[in-house]
Formats: sequence, structure tokens, C-alpha cells
Amino acid sequence: MVDKVVQVSVSVNSEAIIRTVEPRQSLADFIRNELELTGTHVGCEHGVCGACTVRLDGRIVRGCLTLAVQADGCTVETIEGLTESGEIADLQEAFVTRNAAQCGFCTPGMLLTAAELLSSDPGASRDEIRKHISGNYCRCTGYQAVVDAIETTGRRRIGEAS
Repeated sequence: MVDKVVQVSVSVNSEAIIRTVEPRQSLADFIRNELELTGTHVGCEHGVCGACTVRLDGRIVRGCLTLAVQADGCTVETIEGLTESGEIADLQEAFVTRNAAQCGFCTPGMLLTAAELLSSDPGASRDEIRKHISGNYCRCTGYQAVVDAIETTGRRRIGEAS
């Protein structure tokens, strides 16, 4: 049996990429193994833990549940891209200040998820923050520090003291 491959053309962190991939390769594996962008983590491989979260055409998706071929013609942004652009610098600083990035495994997915929330609702309540990040598992922080960091960043963005 001959292995079938498909060509994909995708923009990853503003860089045009053309590669051939196996039709069943996940977007997370493509990003990590083909592009060597290892900030996107693979945890449960069932879309439950959030470690593989990336942006696809401006919306967060689970990279383990999305096939690389589904990203053909799309724009993908990873934690490396958001970091390099400076878009989440204030959020990253708050994660460090509030000790919300302990082992770091969940942090990239958590940051992407938090960035999505803060872009639409920087004044989100603590309950809204908890609900929005509920699909991102963290085994270290107990979420209190994560919620603190997201709340602090949101308040600063809308001009409130924190």
C-alpha cells in the first residue's frame, strides 16, 4: 500500500508554509514535528486538556482534534507567534507576577484561551474567566493564580488599577 500525502499551504505566525502531510496528521503534530514550534503541547490527544490550543483564522481550536489538512489556506497562530508579536506581553507578565505559570505545560494553551477572552471582554468577572478557561487543565496552580493573572490583565487593559 502506498502512503498518501496531501499538500497544504498555510500561514503560520505570518510565515507562508507549503508542506506535504499525511491526511490524518493532527495540526498539533504538524506544528510541533514539521515546523518545530514546540510551544504547542500535546497532552490528552482527545481535545479535553487544552494544551494543544492554537488560533485558526482568529479562533482558538484544539490542535490535536484539527487535522493539518483542515488548515489548508488558513492562518494559524501559535504561542510563539503571539509572543513574538507582543500581543500577549502584558498577559505573560501577569502570569509571571502572579505565579500562574508553574510547570508551564498548560501555560501556552491557557494564554491563548485567556487572550481570546480578553480580546472580547477585558472586564470579564472572575466567574466568567473561570468558565472560559474551564477547558484548560492545570495540575499545578489550582487556577487561583491563573484567574488572578487574567483578571489583572483585563483590568489594566480597561484602565482600572489592579
